Amino acid sequence: MERKWHANWEGFKPGRWNRTSVNVRDFIQQNYTPYEGDDSFLAGPTEATTKLWAQVMELSKQEREAGGVLDMDTKIVSGITSHGPGYLDKDLETIVGFQTDKPFKRSLQPYGGIRMAQNACSENGYEVDPEIVKIFTEYRKTHNQGVFDAYTPEMRAARKSGIITGLPDAYGRGRIIGDYRRVALYGTEKLIEDKKQQLATSLKRMTGENIRLREELSEQIRALGELQKLGEIYGFDISQPAANAKEAIQWMYLGYLAAVKEQNGAAMSLGRTSTFIDIYIKRDLDNGVITEEQAQEYIDHFIMKLRLVKFARTPEYNALFSGDPTWVTESIGGVGIDGRPLVTKTSFRYLHTLDNLGTAPEPNLTVLWSTRLPKAFKEYCAKMSIKSSSIQYENDDLMRATHGDDYAIACCVSSMRVGKEMQFFGARANLAKCLLYAINGGVDEKSKVQVGPKYRPVEGDVLEFNDVWEKFDAMMEWLAELYVNTLNIIHYMHDKYCYEKIQMALHDREVKRYFATGIAGLSVVADSLSAIKFAKVTPVRDEDGLVVDYEVEGDFPKYGNDDDDVDELAVMVVRSFMDKIRKHHTYRHGVPTTSILTITSNVVYGKKTGNTPDGRKAGEPLAPGANPMHRRDTHGALASLASVAKIPFRHAQDGISNTFSIIPGALGKEDQIFAGDLDVDRIAGECPTCADIPNIMESIDNE
Repeated sequence: MERKWHANWEGFKPGRWNRTSVNVRDFIQQNYTPYEGDDSFLAGPTEATTKLWAQVMELSKQEREAGGVLDMDTKIVSGITSHGPGYLDKDLETIVGFQTDKPFKRSLQPYGGIRMAQNACSENGYEVDPEIVKIFTEYRKTHNQGVFDAYTPEMRAARKSGIITGLPDAYGRGRIIGDYRRVALYGTEKLIEDKKQQLATSLKRMTGENIRLREELSEQIRALGELQKLGEIYGFDISQPAANAKEAIQWMYLGYLAAVKEQNGAAMSLGRTSTFIDIYIKRDLDNGVITEEQAQEYIDHFIMKLRLVKFARTPEYNALFSGDPTWVTESIGGVGIDGRPLVTKTSFRYLHTLDNLGTAPEPNLTVLWSTRLPKAFKEYCAKMSIKSSSIQYENDDLMRATHGDDYAIACCVSSMRVGKEMQFFGARANLAKCLLYAINGGVDEKSKVQVGPKYRPVEGDVLEFNDVWEKFDAMMEWLAELYVNTLNIIHYMHDKYCYEKIQMALHDREVKRYFATGIAGLSVVADSLSAIKFAKVTPVRDEDGLVVDYEVEGDFPKYGNDDDDVDELAVMVVRSFMDKIRKHHTYRHGVPTTSILTITSNVVYGKKTGNTPDGRKAGEPLAPGANPMHRRDTHGALASLASVAKIPFRHAQDGISNTFSIIPGALGKEDQIFAGDLDVDRIAGECPTCADIPNIMESIDNE
């Protein structure tokens, strides 16, 4: 549909973005200016920024003193337009908006589960209004209730034992990135028109799938109308495109704010916004409308708001993730499919907030690292990493081949094209515990309950590799089917009772869905199998014949030392489990993927897992993500990284996490920044796992 040129687009180059469809990528490609210079242009915090941040620090102190929660809403159910405006200091803030009517006040979100909302409140000394409890108990079914109505006894047992942990069956599933940039570029009026056109041209044959599509599109249209009202609450007319940089950031943030007011997702990521915003900032700077100090102030205040996103969480959630993280992930940099780096001055400005505001875990600033990034930007990233330890890195050269150049990271490592793809989040399967189930014939080593299928347990005085692998392979078959079926229930019920209408309103009509699973305990499994294969492992049984411990004689190769004997076992486990996942029907035909990721939940998984054949003791934390087990990588940093790098991306397309800390002396350096000292480009060119990934160039060109 041809779009009339809007006055607020003056100075922008036209393209498909304004002529035919909603297409932010095309707008960026037509209008952004790559930057290859250094950080010398950056401005420090303004007086307003300093005063506002001092206020945030004082509120943070009060929150800590109050036990972790300063205030909670117990009477108003959170929605896009549920609350009046909230401010830190209206006179000083350039970017405004909070989830409720004041900062640090956590919202009430019962659609995921009323009991979760009640527990989150009661644990912090608050009580949900009895009338709301009655409504969501007697009249309005929640996502959590729907899930537990459909769960089988087997699913409940697996959930309780911890062989599948962190299931999103009581909170928002997350890992959906609304294209919040669309609000700034087009305004809600055009977005509503576009959605009405999508509804009018939807298929008229009323199959279950098409009925659901029509209902969802109608929900999305209403959500965009509510978003427009949210703008009015704060005094803005966001029905029209943003006229300048300040409005572009504000419009975009209001889209994000609507999402976090509506959902308490485990990962409410922002997307990939810095290059988009830079176009507006550059236009204003070129026109003499703003100064560099003002541009940085806008970014600082925007990041400040993202740092203050807070949800009411249960103690169980906080224990699983060592706090209440939100993973407001912003993806920065990367390279376009035309070879131009997507680094701009605003890429620097976003990272510079770590100086102006100090370090913080939120938002999760993630650099999409490529061998072709400008050298000065690489050096700046290295400098800020050393100063702050607050930057995450993802392999853009690897993911670009699958997702193109307008993808972003949801949560920690999950990649998807913004506004075109989403993910059904799926927690993790504890493969270390699965191995113990294989040895004990499906009996849980901690509870002594028959959780898995009653297979023949391992017999004999010494564990034999082929026997253990055969039983482990069969147990993974059971776990994969149970895992997928459990997630199918969760996502069916979430769409039914807790649909992400504003996030999906900022997507295309036809969305590619990923069905994300996850693996925990990979290094424990690899080392355990290695010990069984290359050393002598004697099982220790209790009075009932259940294997509860292991005696290991002799040495064995350990994952994390670039030793193919054990690294190939890790690869074999990942490939085998993923092949089993792919066998099963997935909800809404989601494309199965897996991640090797635990964040901090590896501690909880470890508590639920007994003694393992690698010598790890019951209750000890598993290694995080794809990391080697603690203190077992003895051959240096590069050997440790090499072991992780052998895991094929095509079998773990939801991401492979490696949490890595190092001091300069470990690489033979002291106070130097070594971007360029280490030949990363050459190493990447030799990567054996980067092949055989389909190229997305053609599909992007045909958009």
